[in-house]
Amino acid sequence: MGYSSLQACVRELETRGMLRRINEEIDPSLEMAEIQRRVYLAQGPALLFARPKGCRFPMVSNLFGTLERTRFLFRRELEAVRHLVELKIDPNQLARRPWRYWDVPFSVWKMWVRRVNSGPVTACETTISQLPQLKSWPMDGGGFVTLPQVYSEDPHQPGFGKSNLGMYRVQLTGNDYVPDREIGLHYQIHRSIGVHHAHAVARGERLKVNIFVGGPPAMTLAAVMPLPEGLSELLFGAALGGRPIRMVTRKGELPYWADADFVITGSIDPQQTKTEGPFGDHLGYYSLPHQFPVMQVEKVYHRKDAIWPFTVVGRPPQEDTSFGEIIHEITGPIIPTVIPGVKAVHAVDAAGVHPLLLAIGSERYVPYATKRKPQELLTQANAILGQGQLSLAKYLFVTAHEDEPSLDIHDIEAYFQHVLRRVDWTRDLHFQTRTTMDTLDYSGSGFNEGSKVVVAAAGPVRRELPTSLPSELSLPGGFKNPRLCLPGVLVIEGPKFSAEGHDIRRFCESYSSESAINNFPLVLLVDDSEFAARTLNNWLWVTFTRSNPAVDIDGIGAFTEAKHWGCRGSLVIDARIKPHHAPPLVEDPKVSAKIDDLAAKGRSLAGLW
Repeated sequence: MGYSSLQACVRELETRGMLRRINEEIDPSLEMAEIQRRVYLAQGPALLFARPKGCRFPMVSNLFGTLERTRFLFRRELEAVRHLVELKIDPNQLARRPWRYWDVPFSVWKMWVRRVNSGPVTACETTISQLPQLKSWPMDGGGFVTLPQVYSEDPHQPGFGKSNLGMYRVQLTGNDYVPDREIGLHYQIHRSIGVHHAHAVARGERLKVNIFVGGPPAMTLAAVMPLPEGLSELLFGAALGGRPIRMVTRKGELPYWADADFVITGSIDPQQTKTEGPFGDHLGYYSLPHQFPVMQVEKVYHRKDAIWPFTVVGRPPQEDTSFGEIIHEITGPIIPTVIPGVKAVHAVDAAGVHPLLLAIGSERYVPYATKRKPQELLTQANAILGQGQLSLAKYLFVTAHEDEPSLDIHDIEAYFQHVLRRVDWTRDLHFQTRTTMDTLDYSGSGFNEGSKVVVAAAGPVRRELPTSLPSELSLPGGFKNPRLCLPGVLVIEGPKFSAEGHDIRRFCESYSSESAINNFPLVLLVDDSEFAARTLNNWLWVTFTRSNPAVDIDGIGAFTEAKHWGCRGSLVIDARIKPHHAPPLVEDPKVSAKIDDLAAKGRSLAGLW
């Protein structure tokens, strides 16, 4: 069976040398986050901060900091849960391969919710101001919960069956929140709690919400899982944790998890909002202050030996990268069964997840054709963009499995080379304008507003990709420092962005279709070409988080024909920072210097990275 508590998990990790206890007093405001980021990048151990400054509750981070440790946490049930998800997708698999699914009945036997009158979490009460006030980045608006499990039920159909457990960030302090009485809930579009919110509005009722923090790690993962329709997060948590979920049920109260370390109980007025944020988020920029629901706090419970788990988000990779990897391992079989013909989909972590999707599909519409071109791929692309959070993608690249069956969707450089060798910019660009975007993405035309582009490439190789800069390459005035980022991908430093200057159009119009630059199918205009070309991750981050397709894509020899836009030469993306973009995340130099000192030889953090 899995862990019965977070305490049991921490003890085992420490015994096995997979957790480092830090006994020196560390401030939850900026210092812990700085340490966590460094240890994560070094693929270091989980961290138990025994003496948080200004708080009596120990704090633990980096539990999921490596894929190997994440697998270890769920080692007893992981394979059975994979099998369970497969059967949820296609029950006929059981008859075809019964021996593969021998472990499923044992998981199903554990998948139930046990009602109890009390539990460890009911032992003590506290207040919001006594909880750890984690602040990860200098401009964060207050203390945040970064690993919350937010529980709500459908007002139309209360009960566990229609409940939702999601990870939506929670602001504990700051802004105009009444201390100890109000906290902020930030949930984006396409989140299941939004359905409960809408039903509460329709009924004219407050929406009851409970926020769990801590507990066995299975529920933390359950809260972020994109589960198949009809599979409850509570039941999934029971399967992954290897034991039934105990829920405290009391008359007139929303149930809360008996084995959590903390639970904040309360409700929201569906018509009331307050300013939430700013907050350093997973795209690598701040999400700015906006109006979001405010929760009226009623009680704050905790167990006697409570530990506060946290993570730090920021420019990828961070600890949530491991979440994405383990989720892919568990749910990888889902997409091909939901969307016929699609072989694989990869939300690229280094680009902030939602901005960039890569896909491999099938092109079977005209099997007798001597020259394959995108046809079925376009149907599959539309289907992908209709799937839950995948619909938030800005850039979707999709290519045909038949062209290169061995293509690995996780080998990003090889994938882009495959596409760029085949793409036809006169035919293969398909835009959606004035549509929804990720709430956290500020590259669009407004809050939750922007555009998308599908690049569908199939068929024979059209070009070979240059691997060096041509000696005859000339640049228009104000543009400089060309760098080769990938084969066929050129990054060029442009002047500081000016909306009046129309720099990208001027750049494209300075070249003819015979210009040498057209040997590069993709050209990026950036603020710092050395930085963008330094690593693959830098290029992915700059390109896909700083551009809005319909506005920031242009091309050499551009044309519009029957409302279809294309170009006969290089495609050009303006990936410079614009005035409406959110500021990127930068550490506080004083905090960095202090952590450098604590990491020196003989000091408390020595050897952690």
